[in-house]
Amino acid sequence: MTERWLTELLEAVEKGEVSSSAALEQLSGFPVEDLAYAQVDHLRPLIQGFHEVVFGEGKTPEQVVGICQSLANQDGSFLVTRAGSAIQDAVRARFPGVEVNPLARTLHLVPDQVPETTGKGTVLVVTAGTSDLPVAEEAAVVCRALHNRVETLYDVGVAGIHRLLRKAEVLTRASVVIVAAGMDGALASVTGGLVKVPVIAVPTSVGYGASFGGVSALLAMLNSCASGIVVVNIDNGFGAAAAASRINHLP
Repeated sequence: MTERWLTELLEAVEKGEVSSSAALEQLSGFPVEDLAYAQVDHLRPLIQGFHEVVFGEGKTPEQVVGICQSLANQDGSFLVTRAGSAIQDAVRARFPGVEVNPLARTLHLVPDQVPETTGKGTVLVVTAGTSDLPVAEEAAVVCRALHNRVETLYDVGVAGIHRLLRKAEVLTRASVVIVAAGMDGALASVTGGLVKVPVIAVPTSVGYGASFGGVSALLAMLNSCASGIVVVNIDNGFGAAAAASRINHLP
C-alpha cells in the first residue's frame, strides 16, 4: 500500500466517489494481513517507501505465491529474492508478466503504472569475477526495483586491475558503489581508494578451501584500510542494494 494509493483513496472518499464501506473493503488486511503461515506487512511502504520483499528460501512455492498475491492485491507489484526453480515456475504460472532473473534468482512484478526513478544518482554494481554475478545481479535487480538508476561493471578484479582502471569514468560518475567479491575480497579496498562516494562491500562465497565460504573475503573487507567502506553479510546482494538505495534517496 503506497502513500499515493492511500491518498487517492481518501480523496475519493472525501469527494463521495467511493463509499466508506467500499474504502474499508479496499483497506482489508491493512496494516497486516494474516495468511496463517505469514503476516504480510502492508504498512511497510508508508514507513520505508517500498513494500516488504519476499525471501524465497525456506518457503514452499504455494506459500510464496500466496504472499505475492497478497502484495499484488495492494499495488500490483512484488519482489522475491532467493527464488529457486520451483518457486520461479509457480510464481510465473500465477503471474505471467513477472520478470524473472534466473541468475539473480529474483522475481519482480512491475506495477502497470511504472514508478519513476527517484534516486538522485546512479548506483554502480561492480564484481571482481564472473562467479560473483549471482550476488551482483541480485543487488542490481533490487536497486532497480527500489527506483534507482543502475550501472554495472563486471569481472574487473585485482588479478587484472587494469580492467578496472580503464573504466575509471564509470566509477567517478556513481553516487554509490556496491562491490561484490570473493576469494581475497581485495577489490573493495581498491575501489574504496579510487572514489569519494560510499562503497558497500559484499563478500561472496566464491573461492577455494581457505576462503571458508566467504569468511576470508568478509574479514578482509572488514579490515580494509580504505575509508568509506561498509560491509554487509556474505552473499547479501539484497542488503547491499537496500542500503545503497537509502543512501541514493537521501535529501
